[in-house]
Amino acid sequence: MRFYLCLFLFLPSLNNLFSQDKFTISGYVTDLDNGEEMIGATVRVKNTTEGAVTNIYGFYSLTLAKGEYDIVYSFIGYSDIEKRVVLDQNQQISVEISNSSQTLQEVEITAERGNTNVESVSMSSVEMNIETIKKIPALMGEVDVIRAIQLLPGVQSSGEGSTGFFVRGGGADQNLVLLDEATVFNSSHLLGFFSVFNQDAIKDAKLYKGGIPAKYGGRLSSVLDVRMKEGNSKRFSVSGGIGLISSRLTIEAPIVKDKSSFIISGRRTYADLFLNLSKNEDLKNSALYFYDLNGKFNYKLSDKDRLFVSGYFGRDILNIADAFKLGWGNTTITTRWNHLFSEKLFSNVSLIYSNYNYELGIPDGIQAFAWNSDIINYSIKNDYTLYANTSNTIRFGFQSTFLDFNPATFEPLDGNENFNSLQLPKKFALESGIYLSNEQKIGSRFTIDYGMRLSIFQNIGIDTVYQYDENYDLREDEPFKTYGKGEFYNTYMGLEPRLGMKYTLDEFSSVKMSYNRMFQYLHLANNSTGGTPLDVWFPSSSNIKPRIADQVALGYFRNFNSNTLETSAEVYYKEVTNAIDFKDNAQLIFNSKLEGEVRIGSARAYGLELFARKQQGKFTGWISYTLSRTLRTIDEINDGKEYVANFDRPHNLSIVLAYDINPQWSLGFTWVYNTGLPLTAPTGKFTYQGQVVPVYSERNGARIPDYHRSDFSVTLDPKKNEGRRFKSSWNLSVYNMYARKNPFSITFEEDDDNPGQTQAIRTYLFSIIPTVTYNFKF
Repeated sequence: MRFYLCLFLFLPSLNNLFSQDKFTISGYVTDLDNGEEMIGATVRVKNTTEGAVTNIYGFYSLTLAKGEYDIVYSFIGYSDIEKRVVLDQNQQISVEISNSSQTLQEVEITAERGNTNVESVSMSSVEMNIETIKKIPALMGEVDVIRAIQLLPGVQSSGEGSTGFFVRGGGADQNLVLLDEATVFNSSHLLGFFSVFNQDAIKDAKLYKGGIPAKYGGRLSSVLDVRMKEGNSKRFSVSGGIGLISSRLTIEAPIVKDKSSFIISGRRTYADLFLNLSKNEDLKNSALYFYDLNGKFNYKLSDKDRLFVSGYFGRDILNIADAFKLGWGNTTITTRWNHLFSEKLFSNVSLIYSNYNYELGIPDGIQAFAWNSDIINYSIKNDYTLYANTSNTIRFGFQSTFLDFNPATFEPLDGNENFNSLQLPKKFALESGIYLSNEQKIGSRFTIDYGMRLSIFQNIGIDTVYQYDENYDLREDEPFKTYGKGEFYNTYMGLEPRLGMKYTLDEFSSVKMSYNRMFQYLHLANNSTGGTPLDVWFPSSSNIKPRIADQVALGYFRNFNSNTLETSAEVYYKEVTNAIDFKDNAQLIFNSKLEGEVRIGSARAYGLELFARKQQGKFTGWISYTLSRTLRTIDEINDGKEYVANFDRPHNLSIVLAYDINPQWSLGFTWVYNTGLPLTAPTGKFTYQGQVVPVYSERNGARIPDYHRSDFSVTLDPKKNEGRRFKSSWNLSVYNMYARKNPFSITFEEDDDNPGQTQAIRTYLFSIIPTVTYNFKF
């Protein structure tokens, strides 16, 4: 509290210092067609280097000396708006910009500012709007945010058809995935084939791989910040799509025009409906589907206050007659209040709820049981942005999250007398963070973004903590300690410095550098790289220290062809302290002594990322290449020798192309190549007491075959006419166009035809998959 009190006492003098003969232009940039706030729109003073960028709520603030200015508002794919401003007092100027396809007159179209790639201090990050993502060929017709970011440099896919991803050598649990600020612990549907993000409800997604802003914390490797649409504040609108395995429907409308609106978006697969056509009774009584429901409401309370309430509800169901039942899903609710203290000070307060849970069991019979597990978050978050002047933008705030872990609850059902009820002890923790940063321009060429985050993690009772010796055996003198309800019994604190620097070489090129330290207090027990829902999250404790990552990156950024072609080359190096892995043959599920299965060491990752992207014109897309290594060293694994991580893929190449032939026809194409994933393979065997015992290679000493695949799509807008309210399109997507049989997994079994010989069995998921989707909007 003293920190905020001193800061607010200091603000009046700060404002006086910066306000001498200077005035501020502030306001919002929105979409003319639907009233959506434009994230990252550029507001610049024509023929100067002065400018600002709108925040995630579309707000901007620009302080200039008294005078007359031409202010240009721009955003990728939208027509520029230029306003003449006589600045002799503070002014509020909000503008609406129109999509370039809706504007008949000849206008200048820019990609953001055109040279934002060069001028921004940010590096190791990529922002993608949903319209760009929709141009990518889709698996089974489902446009997917996560499948799109897997095509970016530094991002590795976890396998065929999976939406799991790994960033710069980090595991899946090291990615902070946010939906309207709420944590999404498992972003997969259908065992990883689809993600939870419905294309009709999503506005924007931004991935941070390095140079992570100080307002983010809690994960080592990346932040994927996904924002939902606000809802059309201009008119009633319905959109949707009908595909071979799923359909979508979205309704959005104003409650009070230009003041309040809502959006409701639903999606469901219906592959299970075809099971009813089967003659097999077990298949008829089975179910396999998922559903999503997104909702959002916003209300403009005044010129200085706005209220947002959003939620996501999703579930997967997999039932095999009466033999097996599996279900999992996420629930998130976010309530946000924006407030303008002045034209320079923007505030947002968020209350956030997030719940990931799964259940499995056998519904009937003498072995019937139900098993449930979940993790629940309750958060409060308060962020401030102070637009001190055109050279300094100060950001500060705090977040506090209460975490409720339920590892497993086991209940025998009626008729089952073989088992008793079991409950693994629940665990509780409080994770908090406070941060302060400043983005400062020094002269016309140099910008520095520096900040600090203080993170605090506290374990809370009721709890029983087992104590282990140096051999990971329970201590004989004191095997465990118990703590009472509400007792704070273990605390970790960490300072997390953040630094970013940019030096402009000329109008079209710059060099950048970044450093960040991240602490992660949550860990995931899952030895699969696929999309299994059986995730067991557990907190740091007196036995498991928080993981710490230090990453440094250096990049060269260059634009060509009048800023229409963006290119970059980045190198990075990351070291992780207290890296965790699990011992061989570890028991991860339903284990009250899970911490005894953990082994602790260090990890490092390094790489080169090349990226070229074109966002304007009929021909758009990008090419990305990553050369990287991810290595771990843990004393008790692989005889203490360094070994490659499960998700190490040295070579990763992605080509994404889109071409608008004419207003009616457009094409999409992707080609992906990855080095095969590592695996531990048997290299020999011996016989002991009549049993054949395999001898394995070093940890991850072999690899599955390399992965490559090509996808293609064609879209037809048969009645594309801007004067029509009803619009529709047909999309044909072909996944794995040349039917490459990429191994999903490899297992080793004894050859029945040659006893004593071991053979590798490859499992393939997909050959070629064509899909047709009908999309509509009115």
